[in-house]
Amino acid sequence: MDISTVRPKVAQLTFQLLGRSVHPELFQIYKSNLIEREHYRARLHITADGHVISWTADGTTLTEVAASMHQPVPLSRRLLAVPLRDAGSDTIEVRPGVTYRYSYQLERVPSEMFWMIQTQLGDTAQDHELIQVFDSSGRIAIGGLSFIHVDSRLKSLRVQAIHTFPDDLALVKTESTFSLQPSTKTV
Repeated sequence: MDISTVRPKVAQLTFQLLGRSVHPELFQIYKSNLIEREHYRARLHITADGHVISWTADGTTLTEVAASMHQPVPLSRRLLAVPLRDAGSDTIEVRPGVTYRYSYQLERVPSEMFWMIQTQLGDTAQDHELIQVFDSSGRIAIGGLSFIHVDSRLKSLRVQAIHTFPDDLALVKTESTFSLQPSTKTV
């Protein structure tokens, strides 16, 4: 079976958060990483469209999906769904003590800057396990790239992702923080 590794058009991307797990079989996964800390567990995937991050802590599961609008994703317990256009950010208190903070930015850049960024990210491929270089669509000589950087703390996980789309000379940058806050009890 021939599996294409060409990126979708950047105009098709959405950014979603679900208050549940999502079956990984729904996605074409290229790279994965599991992070287990005392207070949470997270699984990060680079997919054909972008990424999927599943974070579980204290009985709560959150799944962030950056993918094509054509990617089947469950509708139940959807907390956020926005097209990846321009920029946006917000903080969601999922329940007392559990917060999710996100920001995203779609940036179209001049071709010289795009190639410089693409080259710099590609040069880090040997040093990072969460980087994927995709095949060219045929229109432009290079394919897109996905890069995920993780900052894992005792009660929080910060994930920065960059996805490049050469056909559109576009970068999608996301930053998400999943965190547990100490409960504030009043006497």
